[in-house]
This record gives sequence, C-alpha cells and structure tokens, in this order.
Amino acid sequence: MGEGQTHLLQGTLDLLILKAIGDSEFHGLGLSRRIEQITQGTFCVKPGSLFPALHRMEEAGWLTSFWGNSENNRRAKFYRRTKAGHRQLGTETEEWTTIAQAIASALKST
Repeated sequence: MGEGQTHLLQGTLDLLILKAIGDSEFHGLGLSRRIEQITQGTFCVKPGSLFPALHRMEEAGWLTSFWGNSENNRRAKFYRRTKAGHRQLGTETEEWTTIAQAIASALKST
C-alpha cells in the first residue's frame, strides 16, 4: 500500500464504484483509476476486490455491462450504472453521511 493510502472500510466499495461510474462507463482498470482519482489517492482498489464487487453489483441490477475495446485497443468489459444503481447510490450516500457525522461527533467529544 502506498503512502497516504488506507484500507477500504467494509461496505464502502459499492458506494465508491457507484459514485465513480457516475453517468459514464468504465472498464475495470479505468474504474480503479477513477476511484483513486476521486479519493485523491487514498483508496487503490485491487482487481481481487474490484471484479467480485462488479459482478455482485451487476447481479443486483445496479450495473449493466457490455464488451468493447479499451483505450489501448484491448477487449474489455465496460460497466454502466443503472437506474436501480442510481437509487442505491442515494441510499448508500445517506447511510455513509450519517456514519461519517456520527464518527466526527465521537472524535470531537471529550
């Protein structure tokens, strides 16, 4: 793990994937790079964590996928967020906002 990086907390990967995809479409490596970018290098998601999560999220109906060519002209599976995924992003955002506020409050207490 690089300097400034931290371990993902359980349950944060889905939120980060749904947020990182946005209204775009990404293949796995591109999505991993996007997560690292939006977290300013704090999280680096490895393929061993990313691909099982993408598969699970696709089965849940939060993502859809298609095969295409990556920027280096290699065959890759691309992922896109569905309407159900957009709703799930809202749900997870609310939950993590509540958790973050509670942790911040606990850290401020004496």
